[in-house]
Amino acid sequence: GGVEGYEFQRLHGMGEDLYDGLRERYPGAACRIYAPVGAHENLLAYLVRRLLENGANSSFVSRLGDRAVPASKLLTRPQAIVASSERACAATLALPLDIHAPSRKLARGVEFGEAKALDALVASLAGSAEARQAAAIVAGVRGRKGKAPRPQREERKIVSPIDGATVLGVVADAAPADLAEAMQRAKAAFGAWSRAPVARRAVCLDDAARRFEAEAPRWLRLLQTEAGKTLPDAVSEWREAIDFLRYYAAEARKRWSAPLAMPGPTGEDNRLHHSGRGVFVCISPWNFPLAIFIGQIAAALVAGCSVLAKSAEQTPLIAAEAVALLHRCGVPEEVLQLIQGNGETGAALVALPGVAGVAFTGSAAVAAKINRALAAKDGPIAALIAETGGINAMIVDATALPEQVSDDVIASAFRSAGQRCSALRLLCLQEDVADKMIAMIAGAARELKIGDPRDIGVDIGPVIDADARAGLLAHIKALRAQADSGAATLHFAGEIPASAPTGGYYVAPHIFELRAASDLKSEIFGPILHVVRYKASELDSLLDAIEAYGFGLTLGVHSRIEGTIARILDRRLAGNCYVNRNMIGAVVGVQPFGGFNLSGTGPKAGGPLYLDRFAIERTITINTAAVGGNVNLVNSVE
Repeated sequence: GGVEGYEFQRLHGMGEDLYDGLRERYPGAACRIYAPVGAHENLLAYLVRRLLENGANSSFVSRLGDRAVPASKLLTRPQAIVASSERACAATLALPLDIHAPSRKLARGVEFGEAKALDALVASLAGSAEARQAAAIVAGVRGRKGKAPRPQREERKIVSPIDGATVLGVVADAAPADLAEAMQRAKAAFGAWSRAPVARRAVCLDDAARRFEAEAPRWLRLLQTEAGKTLPDAVSEWREAIDFLRYYAAEARKRWSAPLAMPGPTGEDNRLHHSGRGVFVCISPWNFPLAIFIGQIAAALVAGCSVLAKSAEQTPLIAAEAVALLHRCGVPEEVLQLIQGNGETGAALVALPGVAGVAFTGSAAVAAKINRALAAKDGPIAALIAETGGINAMIVDATALPEQVSDDVIASAFRSAGQRCSALRLLCLQEDVADKMIAMIAGAARELKIGDPRDIGVDIGPVIDADARAGLLAHIKALRAQADSGAATLHFAGEIPASAPTGGYYVAPHIFELRAASDLKSEIFGPILHVVRYKASELDSLLDAIEAYGFGLTLGVHSRIEGTIARILDRRLAGNCYVNRNMIGAVVGVQPFGGFNLSGTGPKAGGPLYLDRFAIERTITINTAAVGGNVNLVNSVE
């Protein structure tokens, strides 16, 4: 047929014979020759990539030169090959939700790049009344039916960080007498709950996961309004909470449904049993008010513990709704009790007699106080699971791909307004490429949109409250003063747009270059990126400086030299190390999360060892020969 209405293109220096033949047969065919324009360092990589593509065995250009390939095969339309679903994908490739089948399903996600899926999600949120989400909030400790909590102080209003004014609900914090009463109820309920079959406890978690998934709009909107999360961050946290529930339920079924048979001599039976430790105090942070809150509780409950759960002071509404959901899924109210309050309430909980263990996520300073308080108590030694933050570093050498580094730095430093334990705090750039990298990262940061996180186009929402905002602004002011004196360099300072809600707790992203890694004295929990340069010959000194911080949570490495990567990882500087990717968003059951040294005690959340910390172990040994002989031995002889 003719070629009217078509234009053919080829890259300069490639496909000449093919296009000469085309023009001979169709003299009027439109054929253009194009060539990329740019600097040598950019063009070389582009041309090499095109050569690799065209030289691949599957490439049309490569097969065209193979005389053994008939023309009919070259002219086969791709549509004919993948027209049926059987040929469109590998038969052995699991669908996304079934990656961990048959033990559990992954939480259903949302493809933000698909207009239809995104439109449906946004429409569901628009139809979800925010007032209804906060209406069922319970204040203080859940007491016996008909018994009101005794507030220690006046009821406090919970306002949204989006505008600092919208009242989402009212909470009354627990009084000391409430805490003692809650402990007594938890201890009384522990026996029956710990003796319930593992399957009975696990099904409560699975039911909760189903409810969370079915009620997505209300949870996503509550995460946005109370915690100030953008929609992508809210979806990620909601999915993580669901994954925690399913993962711990599956792990408990797999490992504890029956006692573990241990090897031993004939005539003797040895079994290892697991059961809950007792009453666990779970103290969660505001930056992941649903996922971490649920993760701690789910592990403790399925292990057979009773739980006194204290949510973060800033996000009590999400916690109250989550506890109410777990109660509806079969967890007895006495087994899981919600405690509302500030840091003083948390300290009072830890000090209660009868605490078997504490699961805490928050600052290193508070974790140290909890550790000392538990150690000072008489009686059985309590377990402590602490997950804290860190001065998380990313090391980028001269071989790293600048575009990938830029994307990963922006995500690691500024997603969730920098309010992640795992967030990037210190970017270490090899000096040979530092200027180019900083310019690219600053340019990308300039494109970030700040404002109301309910706007799908917003990248950075507010920080959690006025105190957090004030502390971050004070740090920015101090670094600006250093920049004025030449002790630091300001590479980028974002601005809060006029469209952002008035009164909200917004902090624009900033990038400062420090003279040395040791100039950063503490973790800065917000959208502020600190940069240092290093020489290739000084890599070991840089690693020494990172180790000297005493933390060990997350570490990023960008390099295309395997020896360099191995050299850095061999220093064992962090519990979670990420190579040539961003350093946030650990996935339950895939990237168990947690650090060491000042960054926590372990075991890692979402990992295979986490449940064990909530349990006690008992070995039961029975002399089976004492009842008249060894039946198994006799049977084996026969």
